[in-house]
Amino acid sequence: MPSFGIMTAPSQVGYHDVLRVWREADTIPEIGHAWLFDHLMPIHGDPGGPALEGWTLLSALAAQTRRLRVGVLVTSNRFRPPAMLAKIATTVDLVSGGRLDFGLGAGSRPGHPLARREYDAHGLPYHDAAHAVRSLAEACTVIRRLWTESEPFDFHGEHVRLKQAYGNPKPVQRPHPPIVIGGRAAATLRVVAEHADVWNIPGGDLDDVVARSALLDRYCAELGRDPASIVRSIHLPVSYERPARTREAVAQAIDAGFHHLVLGLPDPFPEGVARWVADEVITPSA
Repeated sequence: MPSFGIMTAPSQVGYHDVLRVWREADTIPEIGHAWLFDHLMPIHGDPGGPALEGWTLLSALAAQTRRLRVGVLVTSNRFRPPAMLAKIATTVDLVSGGRLDFGLGAGSRPGHPLARREYDAHGLPYHDAAHAVRSLAEACTVIRRLWTESEPFDFHGEHVRLKQAYGNPKPVQRPHPPIVIGGRAAATLRVVAEHADVWNIPGGDLDDVVARSALLDRYCAELGRDPASIVRSIHLPVSYERPARTREAVAQAIDAGFHHLVLGLPDPFPEGVARWVADEVITPSA
């Protein structure tokens, strides 16, 4: 059965706008998960508009919901050291009572100027794509170890170096929260094949999406991993004016083997939008 969730980008909106939608969604069984994004400045609309920090907001929303699985789709591995991120994510898993889906990715590409400016504006280094992907693989290894190992450890990677690293407390979920890796580049898909429980890709050119999924299957086979052990997830934008177009995109994605669907809600969020999505998009598509 398909699993449906919503994405409320915390940009060009306020805290109470997002909270209203998540509280409503929490009461609607058809909606199983809810997501934020991880940008420090807007990447759509007014470049000078508001943007809330994703993990801080996620913890607040986790405390005010009871049923939804929650996550950031996806965290930029460039923004936070992985051991610190492991601690942040553990805290959210504890606050939520074990409802975190841990989303992670290599970070924005330099070709997106509105995303690129975040790094200079916040004093963050911006490395090339190869560096970002290698760092992502090391981050996945370190974060999993911090979540699962009972003794302190040293880690001497190319990009991550830790001394006497130890995670306490551990997440609620055992062995750890599901790891959701987002991306479409071939190098990222190799990391997905090794580390992910769920793979997410933005929708768009479905032929390309299907080809990327087939490439992931091949990488899994090279590692001796069952490709079916990685849930295929897709982010699809919702059209309030043309819900039939959204339903068509959902149906095509399901036919292509993507059974974890994240429906992106454009801002501003109308009153009753979660109920509308359930009635107009999810129920007719399920």
